[in-house]
Amino acid sequence: MSLLKLRLSMLGTLALIIGVSTLFFAVILSLIGSFNLVALISMVVFFNIVQWLIAPYIIDSIYRVREVKETENPRLHAMVEKLSRKMGIKKPRLMIADIPIPNAFAYGSPIAGNRVAVTKGLLQELEEEEVEAVIGHEFGHIKHRDVQVMMFASVLPAIFYYIALSFMWSGMYRGRDRDQGGAVLIGMAAMLVYWILTFLVLGLSRLREYYADRESAMNVEDGARKLSEALAKIVSSTSRIKLARGMMGGTTGFSGFKTLFIEDPDASVNEQVALSRMMRVSSDQKLVEDLLKRKLTFMDRIVELFSTHPNIVKRLRALQNL
Repeated sequence: MSLLKLRLSMLGTLALIIGVSTLFFAVILSLIGSFNLVALISMVVFFNIVQWLIAPYIIDSIYRVREVKETENPRLHAMVEKLSRKMGIKKPRLMIADIPIPNAFAYGSPIAGNRVAVTKGLLQELEEEEVEAVIGHEFGHIKHRDVQVMMFASVLPAIFYYIALSFMWSGMYRGRDRDQGGAVLIGMAAMLVYWILTFLVLGLSRLREYYADRESAMNVEDGARKLSEALAKIVSSTSRIKLARGMMGGTTGFSGFKTLFIEDPDASVNEQVALSRMMRVSSDQKLVEDLLKRKLTFMDRIVELFSTHPNIVKRLRALQNL
């Protein structure tokens, strides 16, 4: 996917999200008095902003994240410093998450600052050059303010979800009031808009993953190869670890904030069957080559619609094109 096409796709998706939201807000406001609706929207926006501000501290608690001191891992700090200068961003705080699956994520808020976290599993499973490519991807998210963009985009589906609940509950409690049917219909329409916006937000998230991949490929020396190998190893290692620990279901402990991760940990498990024949390959590059030979099925494309991250095969193909 070319850079121009990628940017246009992201802008188009964001415009569609805003356009659909604005249209249905106008329809609802024209059908009812605006005070209660405005109060509900204000409340949802307020709680989402508060959540965004304190989210880094919640994430630190959930994933057992702590800051990495420079004396503890000087090589990793030097890598982060070098990439920060090259990509033109202020060096974020370097964190490590005490979880076994190999992954990394960028997060932050105005009160917590920008942070990049790598998991213990990532440092154990990946080579240093692959870790560099993964951090380059996370810096791509910081450079393009993806945390803020996705927070804004995610607020809109949340608003319609609570509008739907509010109208459907109020309609049910009105008994045989003549406005009952109208309230329930508005609630059902708002729920439909919620699902439409949710799929659009997931699509926007996948596009921004491609964009962050591109940033890593462009700013890390031989970045496309390094990131391809890193992604392939992350998927296979995550699948192996989760299966070994009996985590096929109930992965919320690792996946509650999976939109932050470089690769969706749940998708890694879903791809386990396809990867099972590739676990004993002779080299990292061979693993990438075997993944690239996979043909995407109709089910793969359906599953991708519900994912925050692109299908691993499509991501690897996009990197090959760079």
